[in-house]
Amino acid sequence: MCLVGEHLGRHQRADLAERVRLGQVPAKNTQRAERKKRLTAVSSSRWAGAMTRASEDQYQLSMRCLYDERAGLRRAIRTISRRLAAPCGKHSKDGVRGYADPSERAQKQRRMHMLKARLAAVEQKIASGRPAIVAGGKRLAGLRHHLPEAQLTEAQWREQWEAARLFLTADGESGAPHGNYTISADPADGSVTLVLPEPLRHLANAPRGRYRLSCTVGFSHRRE
Repeated sequence: MCLVGEHLGRHQRADLAERVRLGQVPAKNTQRAERKKRLTAVSSSRWAGAMTRASEDQYQLSMRCLYDERAGLRRAIRTISRRLAAPCGKHSKDGVRGYADPSERAQKQRRMHMLKARLAAVEQKIASGRPAIVAGGKRLAGLRHHLPEAQLTEAQWREQWEAARLFLTADGESGAPHGNYTISADPADGSVTLVLPEPLRHLANAPRGRYRLSCTVGFSHRRE
């Protein structure tokens, strides 16, 4: 599974980078059909579909996060600006309380300059339609520089990082047996099989280029 996840993860990250490069365009201009065709050659049609859908979902989520960040920065700047307009230790005509003393006022002025700089950077990303996306997670990437505080060795961090960058996602299909045709779990014996990407088909141990895992799984429904 690691080989499959690493292989698919590498190609999905490349597809995500391509989607970000295209920017904020109408759905018909995302070149999904062309991207899926290229991915199919190194995986399968269903894996390729899952990868392009994941790329689009991640892109749209990242853009929504930018919009939310912009709204939050604007609110913070507006609040500080209103309080800076009021005299220190007093209220303005519209009832807004000023900062307690010149020291706090100067501190808030510096903070507002920082917020405006962040807002400008966010506005630029939104205008270009190219959000910054870290495959594997920004938090985990930043943790690489603070291993002692996280009580992790470099090898332990690397293991987490590589696991976070695997791609093993299959979309459910209506009418498909046992979930979908890409990853199937047989309820009779709990066996799990998955379709191998084209370059890994030589590892198949089940019919039609599939691989049967040595472990089994079981699912419990609420009524059980």
